Amino acid sequence: MLMFDIIAVDISGRHVEDGEYFMVCVAVSFSVSPDHVDKTHQVNILHFKSRDAPELTDVVTMVEKTVEGLNPQATIIMEAGDMFNRPQWLVTGMFSRGFKYQESLGERRAIEIAHHISVSVRRLFKIKCPPSLQSDEGIL
Repeated sequence: MLMFDIIAVDISGRHVEDGEYFMVCVAVSFSVSPDHVDKTHQVNILHFKSRDAPELTDVVTMVEKTVEGLNPQATIIMEAGDMFNRPQWLVTGMFSRGFKYQESLGERRAIEIAHHISVSVRRLFKIKCPPSLQSDEGIL
């Protein structure tokens, strides 16, 4: 069966809350086939805070920092909406490694897993870590 190495990325929290943006970016390294996820290899999670709404370049920076240390040959996969629905050719040129929007069912399933992780981690951070205890690492 034909397998591909990808890194599915999702960002949760791209809306203002209590006067700031508290975002969690999750990058999950997978081996996928066109119709399913075969294996999960590694998960990276970073959080970012900003008083200003994230721009496209901010999202690229968040993603690049979060995928550090993951398989350098794997292609980053995201939903077009996460990149403000900009054309794939424009977004691809902004990354230091392969990038594309999800196409196959296997890629879609991988993004769904990354999404569930990012939402859950963001909720956990908001409940368990009051703003005064949250790290300043990852500030945009």
